[in-house]
Amino acid sequence: MRDYDIRAAGPDDIGGARAVMLDTVYRDFGSGYVPRWHGDIIDPAAAYLAADRHTLLVALDPDDGDIVATAALDSRGPAHPPNPRELAERYPSGETAQLRRVYVRPAHRRRGLARRLVRELVDFAVADGGYRAVYLHTDPAVEGAEAFWRSIGKVVHDERGEPGGGQGIVHFEIPMGR
Repeated sequence: MRDYDIRAAGPDDIGGARAVMLDTVYRDFGSGYVPRWHGDIIDPAAAYLAADRHTLLVALDPDDGDIVATAALDSRGPAHPPNPRELAERYPSGETAQLRRVYVRPAHRRRGLARRLVRELVDFAVADGGYRAVYLHTDPAVEGAEAFWRSIGKVVHDERGEPGGGQGIVHFEIPMGR
């Protein structure tokens, strides 16, 4: 396995991190940049570097030093709407570490990189001391996403089971213990 350097992003990493994120929303999600969903992608420094309880991790290719993966955490729980009210109540902002932007470039997938990034984010949440839960949501239409999250977390709500299918999103909680 390649030895990727994983570290907290600094100001010099923002351009490379943004490129990974934008490539992912265009290529994998097919949605492209949507301001109401992706504002943090345009300004990751404000979203993740400026707040003490937030973080952005980057993984660097050991061969050329390029950023090939990202993973972020912030203290905002799922908002209602668009998410179901019971999730917003169960995972309130300030007490919830929400995982975001866990993206790996295709050429670097299936090497344990996303799992390592998530482990470091959970460690960050535990070390913070103020988070009581780690939450995320994913679009099951993205190839491999649902299976990956099911392998490390538990489903707390699957919108596909709602009348009309909701947004089609699957919501997860990740255990904070080892």
